[in-house]
Amino acid sequence: MATVSRADGTTLHYEVVGDGNALVLVHGSWGDSTGWAFVVPGLAESFRVVTYDRCGHGASGGPPADGTVHDDVADLAALIEHLDLGPAHVCGNSYGTNIALRLAIERPELVRRLAGHEPPLLGLLRGRAEHAAAHDEARASLDAVRQHLEAGDNARGAELFVEDVAIGKGMWALLPTEMHDVFTANGPTFLGELRDPDALTIDLDALVAIPMPLLLTDGDASPPMFAPIMACLTASLPGARRHTFAGAGHVPQLTHPDEYVSTITDFLTA
Repeated sequence: MATVSRADGTTLHYEVVGDGNALVLVHGSWGDSTGWAFVVPGLAESFRVVTYDRCGHGASGGPPADGTVHDDVADLAALIEHLDLGPAHVCGNSYGTNIALRLAIERPELVRRLAGHEPPLLGLLRGRAEHAAAHDEARASLDAVRQHLEAGDNARGAELFVEDVAIGKGMWALLPTEMHDVFTANGPTFLGELRDPDALTIDLDALVAIPMPLLLTDGDASPPMFAPIMACLTASLPGARRHTFAGAGHVPQLTHPDEYVSTITDFLTA
């Protein structure tokens, strides 16, 4: 694994596999670049695939609870520039999609095509009467997670996140111990995201104006928070492509890797 350093000395770890047009994968919360392991080999048959650990995650440096979504966007831009990849394809999962979408708004010259799965842009639901119940339920679940993280109980916070926010009831017990450990270790990074007022928001008008092709994906077995967010995005972005992974939830790159590789490859090479 190679590294790139910020001006403040913080290092970001990354890996490059394959040849072709560059494809940068941006992982979500509670994990690191290893979450792409099932799809990297397939994607690397068509692309030069770059995976990296976001600041405070995995092997990358940085205080776990510090940093903002703006810092994440700056890091992604710096990585693309460091490797002289631009414009690159960018693909995000969950909170990684939030980062990728913001990069497309702020630095469109760095993005060739963009694909993202279920961005947790809860701010899109705020003030919309038809989505008030979904917003309030998700906000209450996140507040409960935050209470445990603030108290230092990262394991319980992680369990609540898996059960009530991202995957579903009963799923924590089905995850292997190694995944429990990864979730728990990344509790402080998620607390940092919860403290960032901009983390779950986006400028929808600016997003409408992005010039590159966009693919938005979701799973029909995902927790209820994501359906209204995706509805808001697709209603506002009629030019975006949409793909739903049947039987999948919030992490199709783990549960449906072959379909994920095929869907992303078809979009990026169209």
